[in-house]
Amino acid sequence: MDNIKQLSRLIIFAEVVQQGSFTGAAKQLGITKSAVSQQIKSLEADMDIRVLNRTTRGVSTTALGQKLLSRCQVLKDQVDLIFKDIVNAEENPRGRFAITLPHSLESNVVMPAIEQLCIEYPGIEPEIIVSDSSLDLVENNLDVAIHAGDLPDSSYRALPIGTITEIFCATPLYLNKNFTPQKLSDLAQLKWISTSWQKQKMSVYNSTNKEKVTIELTQFSKVNTFSTALAMALRHLGLVLLPDNVAKPLIKSGELVHIMEQFTGPVWPVHTLHAYQREKPVHLTRFHQLLCNHFHNL
Repeated sequence: MDNIKQLSRLIIFAEVVQQGSFTGAAKQLGITKSAVSQQIKSLEADMDIRVLNRTTRGVSTTALGQKLLSRCQVLKDQVDLIFKDIVNAEENPRGRFAITLPHSLESNVVMPAIEQLCIEYPGIEPEIIVSDSSLDLVENNLDVAIHAGDLPDSSYRALPIGTITEIFCATPLYLNKNFTPQKLSDLAQLKWISTSWQKQKMSVYNSTNKEKVTIELTQFSKVNTFSTALAMALRHLGLVLLPDNVAKPLIKSGELVHIMEQFTGPVWPVHTLHAYQREKPVHLTRFHQLLCNHFHNL
């Protein structure tokens, strides 16, 4: 006997008893009365027992049927619980939510998004890895990667957030002690605090005429994160090329000055990466929405 095949029949049997009739069970299960009757007949035939007494007034269990019913009710409850857990997991997600992100998006994009996500879904437990290195989702057991730059060649799904443009900045005090550049060649006369991936000889883009120009800066210091470059710049140690999402609030507050505004460094696309091939968890979808909101409201 194929026990797997009997599972649906046992649940139908339990529903017939609970509803007191084949008609009631059919209505509850969304199938025809004849389909219910056929499943009960097949159950009895395969088990070689009679589980129901049929009368004009309805149905009742036989002695063996009553014994079987108690097990079927446990089975039905377990099936109901499985689907209830799935629905709850979707509507009220709980547990670890692992994210990796670059330093440049930490304070004014991802942290506010995480804060709101935790308010809306208090059961989640964020695990955050801040790194400017690209971490693989599967290898590092991550749910989401916030990726800035060209997309890796992978099967992961990428949801666009926006673009980051690198811009030249320095503090007012540093410029007062030195001078404010008026042309591109002036930049080479200032001390430049670079990240490990920025090169002394680089291409910059003229937003006025859309042309690309190659310049060479004078490296003063090299660091491995934008946040470290920013910290040094805020101590008036030199010129930096920062992501605009990091620099804009500081320019607005007067802590930094945007230098040579018509010229920019590289432009990087930003995406939310995930490994779900079909329906995404509701909290992942909401997290992406929050990221987009905070990113574009800078």
